[in-house]
Amino acid sequence: MIDSVQTLYSSDLASAPGSVGQVREAAARLLRVAKESGVATILVGHVTKDGAVAGPRVLEHLVDCVLQFEGDRYHEHRVLRAAKNRFGSTNELGVFEMTGTGLVGVPDPSLLFGRSEGEIGAAVAVALEGTRPLLLEIQALVSPTDLAMPRRVGTGVDPKRLAMIVAVLSRHAGIALGAADVFVNVAGGVRIDEPGADLAVALAIASAAKGTRVREATAAFGEVGLTGRLRPATQAERRLEECAKLGLAAVIAPRGSPAHGKLRVEEADTVRRAIGMGVRGPDEGEQA
Repeated sequence: MIDSVQTLYSSDLASAPGSVGQVREAAARLLRVAKESGVATILVGHVTKDGAVAGPRVLEHLVDCVLQFEGDRYHEHRVLRAAKNRFGSTNELGVFEMTGTGLVGVPDPSLLFGRSEGEIGAAVAVALEGTRPLLLEIQALVSPTDLAMPRRVGTGVDPKRLAMIVAVLSRHAGIALGAADVFVNVAGGVRIDEPGADLAVALAIASAAKGTRVREATAAFGEVGLTGRLRPATQAERRLEECAKLGLAAVIAPRGSPAHGKLRVEEADTVRRAIGMGVRGPDEGEQA
């Protein structure tokens, strides 16, 4: 195990340790040693401010697998993703907890990230990371603004996709967000990129805008289209099974989703109808 590859130095090159030439030469020599001796070699490298592997791109081309640790320094959980895997899938994900004795694997991340206290502006998403479904709490805050350009800030979600969901809610769901700042956060410091979490983000924003809670013990998944219609999400059966395992009562899903014996699957064809199903109104005993 080499920690880190940027500190290696070869006297055959005049450049300083950590330079492009030194990193390339060190990685090439280690590759030859690993192939000739049959010893597995792990290179620990630096990352840039954007989270990419620092150094020349040839470093990623030489190795067989690139693993990246993600997580907020102020949270105890870390997510391990495969950015490259020459011998398998890159869609798998591992969750670890930083303890006093080191990193410990989390066998059921949904129990940690999918807990919701039923607060205004919180919804439970059923996201899929590779073949592993995860229940995540989506938090949203809608606040009036005096700025000419309202802010759309997303932590753990794609800001461009967040702006699209806000526009769809304004145009097709009748929720006025043109004069409000919208903030969305994925609890626990987890990042999600898949479109199946769109509906939960929309429910959280609608809940914050209306000042009413999302129905208790209810999760949601589905892709939101620009026309306001919901598109089916991949591997719906696995998502529903994860919800049933954690004891949820209902799931709001796009029309055409499979039924489940332990869950009440409520199908919606548009985001407006899904919000009507998931966000309780004042007539149900909720005070704004």
